[in-house]
Amino acid sequence: MPSVLAVCKRELAGYFATPVAYVFIVIFLVLTGVFTFADELGNFYNRGQADLRPFFNFHPWLYLFLIPALSMRLWAEERRGGTIELLMTLPIPTFGAVAGKFLAAWAFSGVALALTFPVWITVNVLGEPDNGVIFAAYIGSFLLAGGFLAIGACISAMTRSQVIAFVIAIVVCFLFLLAGFPVVQDALSGWAPDAVAEAVASFSFLTRFESISKGVLAPRDLLYFASLIGVLLAANAMIIEMKKA
Repeated sequence: MPSVLAVCKRELAGYFATPVAYVFIVIFLVLTGVFTFADELGNFYNRGQADLRPFFNFHPWLYLFLIPALSMRLWAEERRGGTIELLMTLPIPTFGAVAGKFLAAWAFSGVALALTFPVWITVNVLGEPDNGVIFAAYIGSFLLAGGFLAIGACISAMTRSQVIAFVIAIVVCFLFLLAGFPVVQDALSGWAPDAVAEAVASFSFLTRFESISKGVLAPRDLLYFASLIGVLLAANAMIIEMKKA
């Protein structure tokens, strides 16, 4: 555990040592504001409802591009710069390094998400929202970011190119989003058994996020994200070990 925290602190400090972190946060905050308050998009003021549905509805699609941009550098940059060898010579287990880098990126995305608190304050000033539902939606958004990050980190470990890691991560994350969409289920229903279609739908990030954002913190959804992140971090560590050989 101390080694995980040491890597996490090192990586998190590294984010704020460069302008990239601040650019990421500014882009995220600007886009969430535009998508929430623009009349053609979220239509926040004209809906006549005191909730943050317009705010959270766009999070999966923002994360689809912003989180891979954050995760692409986790291991690809280490491999390209040759610093991964130095990291691996430290008295830190591989999984500890993987978990530390992931937690730093997840914490950073959590900081960006937390900075959207003025939107929460705004909706309380304008009306009487169900703050329990909003809090659950924030948890769901944070878990969604963690799922995307785990995918992106695993892919980043496979290549030296950040661009390749970025593009592949977007594609894979997009597939996880669409898994529960009717168009995917209709395509599977033509040839696959119902059990297969249901299994594919169960991997849908969007379906689980929508359930949580409605205020339903079902154990199965929380366990899904926790299990997915754990499995992908283990796969990430295995890839790093294979690259060392």
